[in-house]
This record gives sequence, structure tokens and C-alpha cells, in this order.
Amino acid sequence: MSNVFDVLTERGYIDQVTYEEELRELFGTEPVTFYIGFDATADSLTLGHLLQIMVMMHMQQHGHIPIALLGGGTTMIGDPSGKSDMRKIMTRKIIDHNAEKFKIQFSKFLDFSDGKAIMDNNANWLLDLNFVNFMREIGVHFSVNRMLTLDSYKNRLEQGLTFFEFSYILMQSYDYLHLYRTYGCKLQMGGSDQWSNILGGYELIRKLEQDKVYAMTFKLLTTAAGTKMGKTEAGTVWLDAEKTSPYELYQYLRNTDDRDVEKFLALLTFLPMDEVRRLGALEGSEINKAKEVLAFEVTKLVHGEEEAKKAEDGSRSLFAGANEGGSIPFTNMDRDVFEKGIGILDLLKDLGLTKSNSEGRRLVEQGGISIDEQKVENTDKIVNLKDFKEDKIMIKKGKKVYHQVRI
Repeated sequence: MSNVFDVLTERGYIDQVTYEEELRELFGTEPVTFYIGFDATADSLTLGHLLQIMVMMHMQQHGHIPIALLGGGTTMIGDPSGKSDMRKIMTRKIIDHNAEKFKIQFSKFLDFSDGKAIMDNNANWLLDLNFVNFMREIGVHFSVNRMLTLDSYKNRLEQGLTFFEFSYILMQSYDYLHLYRTYGCKLQMGGSDQWSNILGGYELIRKLEQDKVYAMTFKLLTTAAGTKMGKTEAGTVWLDAEKTSPYELYQYLRNTDDRDVEKFLALLTFLPMDEVRRLGALEGSEINKAKEVLAFEVTKLVHGEEEAKKAEDGSRSLFAGANEGGSIPFTNMDRDVFEKGIGILDLLKDLGLTKSNSEGRRLVEQGGISIDEQKVENTDKIVNLKDFKEDKIMIKKGKKVYHQVRI
């Protein structure tokens, strides 16, 4: 079996790593227990998280042991990395609810049977720590002067940085130490914005345990335009079908920038790299075939082959101008509603396309709502039977979300 380090390198995951040759050799000689932490700030993982999940899946396929660490404890603080102000403090009840949702999602991607993977929650050891004992054992190993040079803290000093947030790196470092002592974990992985936090734990273990452990970060999942993948005008692209439907996920990926197709095929699918390069080299209208492959493979991975096929059929009928069939979301409504007429803002809410009138108003004012390809110009528009052709209309939100209304 090939060395997973070479696989991760070839597919473009790795950003930074400690003792590269040593770690590659370790991957080739023994099963390595590693972890990635996920703070439970929402009730679903996002498309951005999929890159880290893919790394865990590649590692497991090569015989290594993932620890999916739920951040029930660290979410109580909130990582200041990349944030311009303090995160909203969440209640324990919400955090626990979110962590339970994460558990269900991870189980779709990783095999947790027979010790092949581990799931744990840092609330189990962080929430009952004795402050003085913790600072005597852990805090003494962290230099405030050095911490203040880290971008995650330095960039926040002018706006204000609380001691609460300042302690985040100590908590994450302690996670690594705890997992080392409990499971023999020798590697922490995460996004490139986590390098400083990961190094904190790496150095702590080397000081306290005099053992070699390792750190690795991946490149963040960004588009050629420089934005985080999975962030849209309409909001985040989620892995939960209730929050982002399989069709919406498929459409989002089907509309990938030409420049990103090869990169995303390498990072978000298990297609062989020869096939990835072949598809990435397609030009002109042919690149749309590669986008369909990308959209299908990712949707299949997240929601299963049946849902991916439905989304593919729906998308193809839409691009063909049929505007029906497949799995394009649709709602059957009473004709009486449109004989009387219904305001566009109320209709958007009733269809689940928006959560409030203010969200609908903003979308309309920004030109983000169309009915049968005609932009809605006025937030006071009344939708009535005159808008229907053959008893149906297609509402488009943003560039990628479609919903058909039938009467």
C-alpha cells in the first residue's frame, strides 16, 4: 500500500509539517493515531470541513487511526484565530446539541468499529479542570511575550482581546497532551490557520513527556477568487441535507470556477489523480463535464449515490431548459393563494428560501431573486396567477438555488 504522506502531498492537502521525513517514515512503519478538532459552533459541519474529513478518510484507508475530537469544551471559549471580535458565547445546551449532530455526521464518513477510529469530546476533561492546578502544570510552559506575537492574538489587540480568549491556545494544547496520554496520539492536524495552536500542544508534549510527536496543517479550502469555499450570498453550504439540500450542494459545485475544478477534484473526491488531471485539463465547454463529475462525486460522498443521481438529473434538466423534473425542489400550492395574490417576501418565507422578511428584502434589493429568469425589482411585488405559465413558476435565489412552485 502506498504511503499516505505521498497521497496527501500529491493531492495538494499539506501546507506545513514538522519533521517531514520522520513523519513519512512513521506512516510507513506503524498505525499512527492522530486527531483533528472540530468546535461545535453550529448544528452541522460545512463544506469547508469536508477537506479535513477527506484527510481523515485517506488516513484511515491507509491503516491509521483518526480521533474526531468534538470541541464541547473549547467551544465554550471560541478560537480567536481569524476573528475580528469575540465570538458570541454559546450555552452548554446548544453546544452539546451541536456536538451530537456532529457525531451523526462523522459516522457517515469514518468507520468507528473495532477501534478503527475514535470519537471524543474535550468537554469531558476541560470543563472540570482545577484552575490553579492547570496553570501550575500547563500555564507555566507558555510565554505571554511569544503568544502576543501570534497573528491570532496580535491582530486582535487593538479591538480588544479578553483573557478568556487568550487561554484558548492553552486549552487546545492540553487537548493534544490528554489525547497523547489517553490514546497514544502522536499527530495533530488542522487548517493552516491552526498552526500556532497546534504547535503549542506539540511543544507541550515534547517538554512534559520527552517524546516525539508531530504537527501538520492543510491548505484552507479557498476558491481562485480568494474566498472560502462553501460561503455564498445565501449563506453557508452545509453537509446536513435539511440545511443544504443535495440538489443545492450539487448546483453549488456544478457552478465551480473553471480555475478551481482540478484542485477541488483532487481535494474533495477519491478519483485517481490521472483522472483528476485529465478532467482538469478540459477546456471551453468541455470543462462542464468535469464540473458535473465534481458535483456528482461530492454529493454522492455526502448524501449517497441515489441522492446524487437525483440532483444530477435535476441539474441537467435545468441546464437543458426544461425547468422541471429531477430533484429540483418544488412545492405544490393552492391556486386560491395566487388568485388573491401573495407578497414575494411572504412567498419566499413560505417556501423556506428565507427565514425572515428582512432577509427576503435584502435579497430582492440586491437583485438576488428572479421569477422565471425575470429579476424581482420591488420588495412589494405581489405574485399572482399572471406570473404563472402552465401552472408553474421557477424561483431563483442567488446564482445557484432554484425552487419551483406548482398549482
